[in-house]
Formats: sequence, structure tokens, C-alpha cells
Amino acid sequence: MFVDEVKLKLIAGKGGDGCTSFLREKFVPLGGPDGGNGGHGGNIIFRADKGLRTLIDLRYRKLLKAESGQMGRGKNQTGSSAEDLVVVVPIGTTIKDLETNLVICDLVEDKQECIVAKGGRGGKGNAAFMSNKNKAPYTSELGEPGEQREVLLELHLLADVGLVGFPSVGKSSLISVISAAKPKIADYHFTTLSPNLGVVKAGDYSYVVADLPGLIEGSSKGVGLGDKFLRHASRCKIVCHVLDMAQVDFRDVVEDYKIIRNEIKAYDEALYNKPELIVANKMDLEVSKENLKRFKESYPDKEVIEVSAATKEGTKELIFKLKTMLEELPEVNLYESNELEDYVLYEFKHNKPYQITKEGNVWVLSGSELEKLLKMTRFNSDEAALRFASKLKRLGVDDDLKSLGAKNGDTVRILDHEFEYEERLY
Repeated sequence: MFVDEVKLKLIAGKGGDGCTSFLREKFVPLGGPDGGNGGHGGNIIFRADKGLRTLIDLRYRKLLKAESGQMGRGKNQTGSSAEDLVVVVPIGTTIKDLETNLVICDLVEDKQECIVAKGGRGGKGNAAFMSNKNKAPYTSELGEPGEQREVLLELHLLADVGLVGFPSVGKSSLISVISAAKPKIADYHFTTLSPNLGVVKAGDYSYVVADLPGLIEGSSKGVGLGDKFLRHASRCKIVCHVLDMAQVDFRDVVEDYKIIRNEIKAYDEALYNKPELIVANKMDLEVSKENLKRFKESYPDKEVIEVSAATKEGTKELIFKLKTMLEELPEVNLYESNELEDYVLYEFKHNKPYQITKEGNVWVLSGSELEKLLKMTRFNSDEAALRFASKLKRLGVDDDLKSLGAKNGDTVRILDHEFEYEERLY
């Protein structure tokens, strides 16, 4: 079964907790702190594999969860880091964050990898907090939570040329003639239910052609799953319109071309503006010549290649014409820079990692960095609380609260934890 879209929830591994421990051995009555750090949580990594053609293996896996790191131990033993969870997907898979709708990664090469959800780092053991002022710290950190996100996986077939057109115009027959592909061919509509790929040889040059399932009016809005199939044309460098010049189904080639162009434009302006070539199929039939003449009168500026998939007439000219066009085209990225998560994060990296709002008499702090810091702190001692407050101060929270009018005794909330603001100590 061909599956080209999957939604998943990802939970990367939590970091292992740091250990609070003191050296206790014979003849060492006052051993110092020796609690080790926790291990790193497992990342969730997606890897492209040229041997896969579908996302069906992920269709029923709604949740992917990596293992957590091991807890630190005494004698300064660091906990073991968890194994990364590697998910193998076909080449051409795009991974989007459902919350932001930004592209996390676009896997277009064999073995290309991307860390989509990062595992949490291990918490520090109490040995890491020993200093000249504090020789016996009792505090240690909890492991950092693993990154959680919901993602959409979309498969965009990697093809140089996309064959588009109404059902039964001969796309499958044509790809079977110009390549080694063996699609299902029959004389009824919608024989092709999933895209077929074929490698075409033109001398020493080769390229990939995709036979896309037939489009109909309303495809851009999802009629007949047309929007799903148009997605696979988005990576194509050339859009090849296959027209049935014999009009065996009592269609009109002039109107057919107009409808398909309108559907492509409604779906994606960039796809609409890509180079195109008109393939006049079934030219072995006498009636096709008159229809071709009428088509050229309606679209005099369009380049047309006359072929017959049945007799193979004109197919060699088509193969080398596509080769020439492809050699002249530059590489084009599928996504604009403002659609990429890395770019957006880079642009806004200088913004403060938190926001301050006021709800009634409560100052509310939010932001992933603050919330992560909170989750990693054990509030079981004054020492841990002071360390947490010190980190907030270094982030600039103190200064911002003061400038906004916070006063001693005001309540400050992060998630479901509330603290009392003190200008001198906080």
C-alpha cells in the first residue's frame, strides 16, 4: 500500500537524574561528594533510505518514544546514555512541526539524517557543585526532559519530470515505453492509484519520470485525492502534460489542458510556473491530427511533442527533448527559507528566552528554557532553591521584573510553581 502522509507524536528520552552521594569508605570518615551525572536521553533521528518507497511502516505507530538515560551513581559514575531511536523513511520525506508548520528537515539524499526530537541532558550529580565555599553540597539535578513534538511526515517523490493529465490519457503506457517501469495498464479510469517512478536513459544521461494518478476538475481541493497527487509533482523540475489527442472519451483537449493548468495554479503557484512540455499522445489515430491543429491554434506559444505510446512513434524525440530541458535547468529548493525551522530559530535567537505577563497580582513567567530549568531542579533544599534563583538572575529575569514594577512579596509563577519575589535575594 502506498502511504505518503503520516502524523506522529515524538517523545525524546529524558536525561538521567544526577546522584547525591558522599564517599563512605573505611579509613575515609569525611569523604567528599561523589555523586555522578545522569546519562543523556535518546534522540529521535530520521534517516532517509533509497530502498523505501512508502511510509506505510509508520502508519499505525502514533507515538515514538526514545529511552531515558540512566541515573548517575556514587563514586562519580556517570549514568549510561540511552540509545538513539532511528526511524527510517523514504528519500523525499519532509518533516514538519504541526504546531509551527515549519519544516524541520527535508531528507533528499540516501542516508541523510536529522535529529527531530532531542534527548534531554543528564542532571548533574552533587560532585559537580562542590566549590571552595561549599565543600559538601547536597544538591543534584534531575534529568532534562526529552523534547516532545507532534510532526507531519509528507513524502514528495523525487522525480525530474512529472506526467500529469486526465485519467486514461496514456501516462502509464508512456512511462512503460520510455523507461523500465511496469505500471498497471487497463482501459478504465483511475487504473493508476499511486505514483509510478521510471528511470529514463538518454545516451549517457539518465533522469527520473513520475507517472502521477489522473487528475480531474477540483483536484486542487482534494477531489479524487488530487491534492495528494499534486504534492508529488512539487519536486519535479518539468511538468509534462499528457493529452489524449484522439479524444476517445469524448473529451476536448483544449478544455482539458485549461482545466489541468487551473488546478495546478490553485494548488501551488510555484508548480504552475515551472517549465512545461505538452505531449500529444495517440497520434497514430487519424482524428488526432485535426485535434492537434485546433490545440495549436488555441495555444500557439506552447511547445508540443507528438507521440504514440502504442506504436512508440515520437518517444525517442520526447526522451531527448526532456534531457535537453533538464540539462539547462538550475537546481531549485522546494521550500523558501522562511518555511525552515532552522532559519526561523536563527533569525530570532537573540530574542529573550522567556516572556513575562501579569495575571491579576501574579507575575507569570513562560518560555521553554525557564520551564526546562524548573523541571530539572530538586526543590528539597535551600541550596537548590538559591541556585535556581541565581540562574534566573543571570537570564535577566530579576532586572525585567523590577523594570515592570514588581515589588517585594509579589507572587511569581512558572508553570504550577509559585515563588515570592524578593528584590534583594531573588
